[in-house]
Amino acid sequence: MSSLAYLSRQPVELVKGVGDRMGPKLREAGIESVADILLHVPRRYIDRSLIAPMAEVPLDVEATVVGTVEKVSLRRPRRGLTIVEAIVRDDTAFVVATFFNQPFRERQLPEGTEVALSGKMQRFRGRLQMKAPAIDVLAKSGHRATGRIVPVYPTVAGIVSWRFERMIDNALPRARPIDDPLPENLLDRLDLLDRDTAIAAIHQPESSADSDAARRRLVFDELFRLEVALALQKRRQVDDQEGIAHSVEAGLVETYLETLPFAPTNAQLRVIAEVRADMARPHPMHRLLQGDVGSGKTVVAMAALLTGVQGGYQGAVMAPTEVLAEQHYLNLAPMAGRIGVRMGLLTASAPDREAVIAGLADGTIDVVVGTHALIQDGVHFERLGIAVVDEQHRFGVHQRVQLKEKAVDLQPDLLIMTATPIPRTFSMTLYGDLEQSKLDEMPAHRPDVVTELVQPGGGGLEAVYDHIRSQAALGHQSYVVCPLVEDSAKLAAASATAEHERLQAKVFPDLRLGLLHGQMRPDEKRDVMTRFRDGEIDVLVCTTVIEVGVDVAATTVMVIEDADRFGLSQLHQLRGRLARGSGEDPDGGGVCRCYLVADAEGLTDEGEARLGAMVSSNDGFRLAEADLEIRGAGTVFGETQAGATDLRLADVLRDHELLVVARHEAFALVARDPHLTGHPDVEAEVRAMLGDGVEWLFLS
Repeated sequence: MSSLAYLSRQPVELVKGVGDRMGPKLREAGIESVADILLHVPRRYIDRSLIAPMAEVPLDVEATVVGTVEKVSLRRPRRGLTIVEAIVRDDTAFVVATFFNQPFRERQLPEGTEVALSGKMQRFRGRLQMKAPAIDVLAKSGHRATGRIVPVYPTVAGIVSWRFERMIDNALPRARPIDDPLPENLLDRLDLLDRDTAIAAIHQPESSADSDAARRRLVFDELFRLEVALALQKRRQVDDQEGIAHSVEAGLVETYLETLPFAPTNAQLRVIAEVRADMARPHPMHRLLQGDVGSGKTVVAMAALLTGVQGGYQGAVMAPTEVLAEQHYLNLAPMAGRIGVRMGLLTASAPDREAVIAGLADGTIDVVVGTHALIQDGVHFERLGIAVVDEQHRFGVHQRVQLKEKAVDLQPDLLIMTATPIPRTFSMTLYGDLEQSKLDEMPAHRPDVVTELVQPGGGGLEAVYDHIRSQAALGHQSYVVCPLVEDSAKLAAASATAEHERLQAKVFPDLRLGLLHGQMRPDEKRDVMTRFRDGEIDVLVCTTVIEVGVDVAATTVMVIEDADRFGLSQLHQLRGRLARGSGEDPDGGGVCRCYLVADAEGLTDEGEARLGAMVSSNDGFRLAEADLEIRGAGTVFGETQAGATDLRLADVLRDHELLVVARHEAFALVARDPHLTGHPDVEAEVRAMLGDGVEWLFLS
């Protein structure tokens, strides 16, 4: 009997039909083992009993037909145009499949090949025709596909469906029976197929019910493995380590909250209580703080830092950019000074850098705010007790670990913050090892932001410019955000440099404009931001360097050029730079305005969906759900925690209910058996299927 872990160690070249020619292609696509090829599952099925004969398909209706290629031809009626026509016949009629500027179709469709065509059936000059249909090659020429239900596999590295079907047909009998690491009573309780039946049925179902049940089991397996790894990670990082039992008696935190110029929201007070309760435990805190742009995460972070300071420990805040680090320092240092807390700023270009490093080493600095400079060699803390990582998605796992390792003989608490709300379904996989807090209430003093879509041509943009002028007359400021720093012949997008020159010369000659982008020297950026904060610049033309960390109360207008080139979360982050103060506009309604400039005719479906979501909602959590639906999930494990999905079958939105079940079972298992000594098959499978990303969990 074979286990999935065993099959993951068997090279894919052992499968008949792979060989030395296919092997490198499969490996490059991530299919390296027998297990990988068995888990390369069909993306859909064609039930031949439900396929209508060609002669009976109604016109102008989306349909799928199956037939054999009878003839294929290629012609070039004029320069720049290639037309491939394939005559595909079944027992009742034939259809002409026409492909434009796809000359490879001639090679793909040799005579005798069985194919499925999906598209709208039309009639042209008396013949049935499909223009540019979706096409799946079901069988090689001379080998007619058999069976009622035909699996259609995703094409990978140029390897088409029928080749995968052949390889899997060869691999499956040799791999079976496949062992099941889960006990029978659990399978019965959750109504899951056994592993062997599921893998066979996903490739060779006798009905749609078979394939659905097989997919459910394999999705559960995928989610269960991830959640077991997250449960092990949580136990290893928190429950099995001795941390600092911080004192949470009344002290600096209460004094700090009393000095705030506004009353904290109920959500802030609730989350501060959650954080301090965590910090009082004798195990290191690992907590994720989610909060929409402007919800007040910095207040929570400062409360956590002061909880450590009042017990004699140091605190550190690590931010991804100098702009954000300096903004945090400027916001926190004055209040910290009033309550006797000594703060320092440590970035690559900080003017008193050496003094700050010395102060951290001898303990004369209580709290430091910095960038990656905090984790460089030569930076030492006397007693680091609490570390805060802001905008966590911009850091890799190792960078967070490096910051914690700056503590000597201590396991400091860790608070991770993000202003990019994460849907619950996603956070259960991506950050399932962290306790989670959410700021779901906005401060009452924040003004509204109205978002509008504007066409680049016509009078719409002129009206926007008029609004910027009227705001400048009231002493308010504006942003103009561009996607590029310098002009590019490859991308038809505005550059900040060229746009700054154009706007100053032709649109706002009477206003004071500034330019800010990431390629400027640190001292230049600092000078521009200082002048902008001091009100000496009316309009700041910039790139996404202002996405986080720029907090200027007088800004009431933002123009985002080529807005369809930005991601949804990035657009929301940019918009969050508005409404940082009173935000009163000429109407007296306390409204700020964000203008998304995009050419409606050039929008992709995805771009249209992103901009539509931005216009319809200011709720970051709702936008996060929309972003997940538009873009899909990211990598769960790995250094960057971003990129192509780890999940072969599972979809965290569609499979949410199964995710909840898998998480419950995985965490319960690890609670009963923290080192999986009683479940060696589960341990072997997690290690084999998740690879190097979880190997450290099993080190002694």
